[in-house]
Amino acid sequence: MDNTDEALRERGERFHALHQGPDVFVLANAWDAGSARLLETAGFTALGTTSAGLAHALGRRDGDGGVGLGQTLGNGAAIAAATTLPVSADLEGGFGDTPAEVARTITRAGGTGVVGGSVEDTTGDASAPIRPLDQAVERVEAAVEAARALPFRFTLTARAENFLHGRPDLEDTIARLRAFERAGADVVFAPGLLDAEAIGAVCAAVEVPVNVLAAGAAARMTVAELGALGARRVSLGSGLSRTALTHALRAAREIAEHGRLDRLTQALPMEEVHRWLGSEDPTPPAPPMP
Repeated sequence: MDNTDEALRERGERFHALHQGPDVFVLANAWDAGSARLLETAGFTALGTTSAGLAHALGRRDGDGGVGLGQTLGNGAAIAAATTLPVSADLEGGFGDTPAEVARTITRAGGTGVVGGSVEDTTGDASAPIRPLDQAVERVEAAVEAARALPFRFTLTARAENFLHGRPDLEDTIARLRAFERAGADVVFAPGLLDAEAIGAVCAAVEVPVNVLAAGAAARMTVAELGALGARRVSLGSGLSRTALTHALRAAREIAEHGRLDRLTQALPMEEVHRWLGSEDPTPPAPPMP
């Protein structure tokens, strides 16, 4: 990928424009450089990283704090370097408790080649997983200020995580998303909404674009149906990486338990994989950042 300021400005503007419509679009989440190339070839217009997909690739559980900022930024840099598409980074809780730490995370992310990122209102503490609203807003404000200071357009997504942490409070979730909108977030996101009614209520409650995660009720709908509810962006989260693991595990069990090898015949031919990757000598992934 061309990582010049001019290229970043072009990708940043292109990513921003996707959110302005008129159609809903899919943010396909890659977990490494190879999957980024495959997803670009499949026809997507923008990519995201996935904290869960990265954690699983490293042999770790998602959300346990086992993946640090350096690994996250290194993964984002490798994905951004592998594609011509704009990339948005899953920055989890911002890798810091204070607004200043979150701002530094956004600034560092801006140096990796990604042109967007998300920040959650989580604490990392299972006994009190969601931050008080005033703290969450201060962190979004700091992230927005850092994003605006970058030399290209950086699309900031603010996430309200209630529904992923056993707090299915739609009223509080909407209040948080509205506060994040007032704080300057470009996109808002409440993963885990339980049904179409809740998705529609969130989309109607704010004026900025809404991201919907393709999981649970949303995964049983089409992209067009989610767009009709008001979603501007549909992200896939760890869905594709888990799908890949699912098929690999099923094939492995057939071999280990029954000695059957025929599932391997369903794999893409090596020549087709090489064609999708687009190069016999792909750009090496960027090293993990310190």
